Amino acid sequence: MDGLLEFERSLNGLVWGGPMIALLMGTGLVLTLLTRFVQFRQLGLAMREVLGRMFSRGTGAGSVSPFQAVATALASTVGVGNIAGVATAIVIGGPGALFWLWISGLLGMCTKFAEIVIALHYREPDRAGVMRGGAMYTLRKGLGLPWLGAVFALVTALAAFGIGNMVQANSVAGALETSLGIPPAITGLVLVIVTSAVIVGGIARIGEVTSVLVPFMAVFYVGGGLVVLGLHAGRLPEALRLVVDGALSGTAATGAFAGSTIGLALRYGMARGLFSNEAGLGSAPIVHAAAQTDHPVRQGLYGIFEVFVDTIVICTITGLVILVSDTWPSGLNGAALSASAFETGLPGLWGDLVVTSGLVLFAFSTLIGWSYYGETGIVYLLGARAAMPYRLLWLLFIYLGATGSLQVVWGVADTLNGLMALPNLVSVLGSLPLLLRLQRDFFNRSKTS
Repeated sequence: MDGLLEFERSLNGLVWGGPMIALLMGTGLVLTLLTRFVQFRQLGLAMREVLGRMFSRGTGAGSVSPFQAVATALASTVGVGNIAGVATAIVIGGPGALFWLWISGLLGMCTKFAEIVIALHYREPDRAGVMRGGAMYTLRKGLGLPWLGAVFALVTALAAFGIGNMVQANSVAGALETSLGIPPAITGLVLVIVTSAVIVGGIARIGEVTSVLVPFMAVFYVGGGLVVLGLHAGRLPEALRLVVDGALSGTAATGAFAGSTIGLALRYGMARGLFSNEAGLGSAPIVHAAAQTDHPVRQGLYGIFEVFVDTIVICTITGLVILVSDTWPSGLNGAALSASAFETGLPGLWGDLVVTSGLVLFAFSTLIGWSYYGETGIVYLLGARAAMPYRLLWLLFIYLGATGSLQVVWGVADTLNGLMALPNLVSVLGSLPLLLRLQRDFFNRSKTS
């Protein structure tokens, strides 16, 4: 077992090492320049599109409304990484990691925009009439690389069981056992029952649930974080100074914190940001491709909003709460550090309630969102008839994740998640002329209408 763990750590370090981070961030930078900073120029329009049409059906072919699509994508990306991942980045990289997490989010907003636009262009209905899309369809229909599309579909279908299923169920079971003493077997059974009520109905029911769940859980967690920041507003300037200084000059050792370099701050800030918002991994375009919309670029604006909420808002709240509560040098890590920060910042049991409830809601939403990602991968490979068996297998793995020990699964899930990026980036970079043409068409049409 020790040898297997060591091999997995080495493989994971290779997949999520400097070259992968540079490739993802470099792609984001290239896209930002070629689209003329679309994520900044059109952020206001993206906000109006999403918030102004929350209760509207879209126009055009599709299986869910545009807001249900972005809610499902947010359900999948807003997860354990927003609570535990940010804390880990600060522990290893120091406060400066938060600065580089912001950079990854700002560039990731453009990457997510681009991959959604391209996925919408190449989407197609399956034999059951469900609209499907993603890098696998782009690689086959747009770039003539069906074998690479099959690789992406297979990796997605397998990765979903780890990062979108067992890891999330295990996190919920651990949190509830620690906070409330609930046995993991009970948690696993409840998760299976509740999840089955959602995913057996397919993307339409998933969209209906996430469009209610995601706004609630985001407001609940962000609201709790803003209360902490409001109560400790006098410490915010110092926290922001730590972030900037740590990003530019590293962080000196203090308390139980061992100190950090600029390199560690950059690496872990960007890596945790990318892990949280999944920009460049090709996951979110799978559900956005099911949206009812009249133009691919209109749905691409929802991707800008998605990364903004996930990284710039929710991850920032977590990071600043950790810094203003001054718990980051305590020696704690992951979700335990975030919980300690909220407990310190809020009186009584409210802090623990915010983190535990947030972790449970975030993880559950990821469970139902990622089920559709994996399902689309298996449908691409085996056809529409494989959808229901995949959903049933999904429920079994939820229970296994909640009741098992996942030392190896955590690493394997992280590795498979990273491997999704390679074929996805080929599909994005190979479709740049299409992306720029669609962008010009949409905004020129908007000016004349």
